[in-house]
This record gives sequence, C-alpha cells and structure tokens, in this order.
Amino acid sequence: MSTAQRSAAARPSRGGHGPMGGPGPVEKPESFGTAMKQLGRFSKRYIPAVIVAFIFGAVGAACQIVGPEWLKKVTDAIAKGMPAIVHGKPVLGSIDLAYVERICFVLVGLYVGYAVLTYVQSWIMATMTQRTAQNLREAISEKINRLPLKYFDKVSYGDVLSRITNDVDAIGQTLGQSLGSLVISITTFVGSLIMMFLNNVTMTFVAIGSAVVGTILMMVIMKFSQKYFVRQQIALGDVNGHVEEKYAGHVIVKAYSGEKDSIEEFERYNADLYESGWKSQFLSSLMMPLMNFVGNFGYVAVCVVGASLAMNGTITFGVIVAFMMYIRLFTQPLSQFAQAFQNLQRTAAASERVFGFLNEPEMDGEEGKQGLLGEGKPVEGHVKFEHVNFSYDGEHKVIRDFTAEAQPGQKVALVGPTGAGKTTMVNLLMRFYELDSGSISIDGIPTCDVPRWNVHDQFSMVLQDTWVFRGTVKENIVYAKKGVSDEQVVEACKAVGLDHFIRTLPQGYDTVLTDDTSLSQGQRQLMTIARAMVQDAPILILDEATSSVDTRTEELIQKAMDALSKGRTSFVIAHRLSTIRDADLILVMNHGQIIERGTHDELLKQGGFYADLYNSQFASAELLA
Repeated sequence: MSTAQRSAAARPSRGGHGPMGGPGPVEKPESFGTAMKQLGRFSKRYIPAVIVAFIFGAVGAACQIVGPEWLKKVTDAIAKGMPAIVHGKPVLGSIDLAYVERICFVLVGLYVGYAVLTYVQSWIMATMTQRTAQNLREAISEKINRLPLKYFDKVSYGDVLSRITNDVDAIGQTLGQSLGSLVISITTFVGSLIMMFLNNVTMTFVAIGSAVVGTILMMVIMKFSQKYFVRQQIALGDVNGHVEEKYAGHVIVKAYSGEKDSIEEFERYNADLYESGWKSQFLSSLMMPLMNFVGNFGYVAVCVVGASLAMNGTITFGVIVAFMMYIRLFTQPLSQFAQAFQNLQRTAAASERVFGFLNEPEMDGEEGKQGLLGEGKPVEGHVKFEHVNFSYDGEHKVIRDFTAEAQPGQKVALVGPTGAGKTTMVNLLMRFYELDSGSISIDGIPTCDVPRWNVHDQFSMVLQDTWVFRGTVKENIVYAKKGVSDEQVVEACKAVGLDHFIRTLPQGYDTVLTDDTSLSQGQRQLMTIARAMVQDAPILILDEATSSVDTRTEELIQKAMDALSKGRTSFVIAHRLSTIRDADLILVMNHGQIIERGTHDELLKQGGFYADLYNSQFASAELLA
C-alpha cells in the first residue's frame, strides 16, 4: 500500500472520489453576478483594453446605425425622380445623380468603418480572453502547490483537471464572444431606438411593444437555465474524475471483475451530465427561435403601420425603407442578447468552479521565515518528536502523544499494523500536514519555524509508489537536483544494479521514457532509488522501498541502501521485519501511538507486540517454505 493510500486509509471518509469513486463535493451555486464579479476582479488588468474594445465596438455599431438614415435620403432622392401623376398626366421627375453618388460614398465609408472597427474590437477581445484563460491556468497551477494535501483527500484529480481544462476553456471561448457582441448589441439597440423615435414615434412604439415581450421571455428562460449550466459543469468534473481514477486503476478493476460496477457508476455520472446538459442547452436554445419570432412579428407590425401612414401622407417612402432596416437592427440585438447571455451563463458556471478552487483555504503563509536548515553548516540529522498529536478532520486523532528521538546517523524503523499511523508520521515529518500540537525539530530547529521547501530539501524519499515522468532516463534520475554530473548518475545506477539495463535502451541514459517504454515495476523502483541517491540529502525515508523487486534484486538494493544510509539519519517503514533487524531504534506503533521501542533483540526479549509480529512472519515463512 502506498503512502497516499495508507494516509487515506488512516483518516475517516469524508466523501469525494474514493477507489470506487463517489461524486465529488457538491459546490453551492453562486449567483450569476457574484461569479462575473470574481472574474472581473481577476481580469482587472485588462480593463483598459476592454474599454478600448468597447469604444471601437460602439463606434462601429454607430456607423451601422447611421447607415439607414443616409439610405432614406437616397430613397427619397430617387423617389423624386420617379414618374408622378399630376392632373391625370404623367410627369417625369429629375434625379440628382451627383447627390445620390455622394450619399452612396458616405454609405460605403460607414459600412467599411463598421467592418474595420468591429474586426479590431474582436481582435482585442479575443486576445484579452485568451490571456485571461492563460492567467487562470497559471493561477490554478500555482494554487495547487499552495493547497494542503487534505484538499486532494476529498477531491479527485480528475475534477481538478476538469477545472483546468474544461472550465477554463469555457471561459476563454465564451467570454470574448459574449462581451463583444453584448456591447455591439446594446449600442445597436439603443441607437436604433433613438433613430426610430427621430423618424416616427408611432412606429417606434409598435417596435418597443414586441421587444418588451421578447425581453420578458428571455429573462424567464435565463432564470431557469442558469442552475442547469452549473450542474453541467459539476457533472462534467465528476465524469472526468471517474474516468481518470478507473483508467489509473484499470488493472485492479479487471482483477476484481469490477467492470460492471465501474460501467454502472459511469452511466450514472454520464446520465447526470446528459440531463443537466440537455436541459441547459434546450432552455437556452429556446431564446433564439423566440427572439426571431418576436423580431419577425415586430417587423410585420411595423410594415403594416408604416404602409398606412405612408398612404395618409404622414411619412415618406424613404422613412418606410429606413424603418424596415431599423426594425431589423432593433430586433436583431434581442437575439444577440439571448446568445450572449447563454454564453455568459456558461462562463459564470465555469467561473464558479474555477474560483471555487482558487478560493480554497491555502497552507499557512511563510513570509518572513528563513531557510535555517543547512545554512552555515550541514544538517546532522538529529530529529526529535515531542508530544506530537494530529488529526485529519480536527476531531478523530490519528497520532497520539508521539515522542521519540533519532540521533544523527541512526536508522529508525516504524513498524505496526496497517492504519497504525506510520506513513502519517512520515508525512508530518516532511510537513505535508501541520501538527495539531507538539513539535518536530531537526538539529534543534522546529520544522514549523522554517519554510516547507527548506524542510523538504533535507529529505530523500523512496516510496512504494514509483513515479516516472516523460523525459530522458537521466532527467528522471536527476529531477530537480542542480549540478549533478553524468558520472554521479551512472554511479547511482550502478549501485542499484540499473546501469546494465539502461545501456541496453536505444539511446542509453538519453532514452526518452514514454507510455510506450517497457519498464517493469521493479525497474521503476530501482530508478526511484537511484533518484534518492543522487539527491544526497542528510535524512532518508524508505517506505517499503524494496516491495516491488525480486529477492536477488532486494539483496542488491539492501546493500546499496546500507551504503546510502551511512552517515545519514534514516526512517524506514517496513512490513517485512527481517529487513529492519539491524535498525538502531524500532518504534512499534498501534492506533497512532508508540506502544514499544528498542532494538530488534530488545523487543524480542520483551515478548510483546513486536515479538508476536515477528514470530508470526517467521512462522508464515516456514509454512511457505
């Protein structure tokens, strides 16, 4: 069982995605306005650019609005030159072609200006929104490093990945389109309304009547659809979390014939995603046809009223032509409003999840703390635990009054049944979690008084879980250590018996490890041990480091570990007690506290809990033999 797995086993369940993946914590939906305010505060550095884009969009929309007024003049000028009946006789009029030509050039200029200005506005908004998405990803990446491990105990990795990918992409894709079209729509709507009032009041009120109906319908639909957009993003995170967990553990799923349960669970998540996605898309898609219907209804109503006014001589034919364009410009924004608000709803739903993650409580700040460990003189490795108490949830104690001391260079073994708190103590030693009370010190310096990175620099860790990332063999072994020579890498690999295998790879130490690279579990384990050797830290942590290798390789690694442990304080978590018989101090743990301590021989003489564990393993080995 791995460090993370034992940590999870030791703490009480609080929901979240477990091995069989329950849904993650359901977030309380925030209001539309709250989510957009958070996004606005995050993007405040781009406000000047957004204002410039809005100005370009508004001016461009104004160019489009003015166009029908000039078209009216062209229509009236042409109408004057049309044949008319005077006293029963046709009379030919004259068309001022020069006047018409000038107006046409003005119209071309207006529409070209509209195209250029809206293009510039779109470019600015696209740049701004993608920059915002980029900054959100960077903020999430930085946030991950500041979150305590207990956050990942209750939220699946797939859900976090969904926030980085799906939710941030939703913001980047919809925000620019929504805001840009919203500004142009508002300008067009208001401008068209003003121009219509200037042309004819009666026909304007007819258009307003149809617009009011459309606005009411749009607001009702928005109210019902917003909650489904939020559910859709949450359900998408649940699906991703389930798939990520089942893919990572597909061997276990197959070994225990869990395919049926896994599929049924996926179908539940998928059905929830389908239901929320269907309802959100269906309700929001109603906006466009409803707005189109309202727009067409208003268009017909204005044409009928305009025709009757023209027949009475109240307005000219040019006014009707202009109004026919204005009614289109007036009702078109209603459809754009619907589309923009639909996108903004999705943006708000995604923002809730992203900022919900960014607003999670972080580890305590460490401003002002200095890296005292290793400064001035090397760390000797004197580790002291004093009355350490710890609980994951603040209520159920996992570690109780743990007091122990490791002298420099000593080998300390932690043994005990599963769930006794062995791995939890290692996590506390590394400051992965903060103590409830008590203290842990290294060379007399409490670990809580120095930055976490300064504590981590004093440790090399070899866990049961093997971690190999995409990169060359040498990069995997060196990892974050600076100034490591090729000779040091080769020596470390020779010490663990990995050098021969690496040289059989196509490019040797420069071979890039990918998912297609065939590495056995034992070879991965050897690589992590070589990585610990290269780190050359004063304190060593071994958590079942030889559990994934065969007996011959284990013997080779044990010798390498003995050489690596010389002059270093080492903490060893072991279930096979035969591997820690030479430990300077053995701490026997049960239910989060030390129940026995001493050397191997001393504990056997006591005939207590350790002796029973050791004898049971020895008896089991004889039976197997």
